[in-house]
Amino acid sequence: MHNLSGQIALVTGASRGLGRAAAFRLAEQGAHVIVHYGANQEAAEAVVAQIRRDGGQADAIGVDLAAVDGAHRLVEAVRALRINHLNVVVASAGIAEPALLGDQTVEAFDRHFAINVRAPFFLVQQLLPLLGEASSIIFVSSVAARSAVDGLSVYSATKGAVNVLVRNLAKELGQRGIRVNAVSPGAIDTDMGQVLLSTNDGREMIKGLQALKRIGQPDDVADAVLFLASNHSRWVTGESIDTSGGARL
Repeated sequence: MHNLSGQIALVTGASRGLGRAAAFRLAEQGAHVIVHYGANQEAAEAVVAQIRRDGGQADAIGVDLAAVDGAHRLVEAVRALRINHLNVVVASAGIAEPALLGDQTVEAFDRHFAINVRAPFFLVQQLLPLLGEASSIIFVSSVAARSAVDGLSVYSATKGAVNVLVRNLAKELGQRGIRVNAVSPGAIDTDMGQVLLSTNDGREMIKGLQALKRIGQPDDVADAVLFLASNHSRWVTGESIDTSGGARL
């Protein structure tokens, strides 16, 4: 349905969670996937190995996106693979470290914005020479951008910033035929999601907030990423697609 044969996709934060699921889904549909990781090389190489075992193409790149020049070094690493064009960019790398206002630190605040906002913004900037008409850029936002969650004020602020970037970049890059969108998950059963899902009470609380009464899985979001990556979403840009099971309707 969503044939990506011959296309090249870069997925940041693809060694785990939503990025990992997105990498697998894009590879299943024929894309050559560049699997970015921040620290867990072993996990990233396992993703690459699985894609290759399934008959796909993949490579792994390790770069710390918290560094000031992280996005620039990631693009240099992509070029070192002799990649001269990209069709899909999925900015999935992110952090969420809960802290109430009184416990928040400047260092944690800056790290959230460095990884969740600054890195994807400058990644898009540096990748522009590799992105042609019909390319698709997909950010990972969150329902936390529209709904308050105790202890996640800084994380929520970064996702609000992501939504603003999506609209502005979609307008700026639309003249080049490049689409920019986001997916906005709620609590998903990933490492990051365990902040809210680590106990039975937490899982029941999350299900109670959703129209669809189950815990979201990474593939639920990966399928939305695939839609935005494919030609089926060719007339969609500047949008953040809610992938939360109807959270806090």
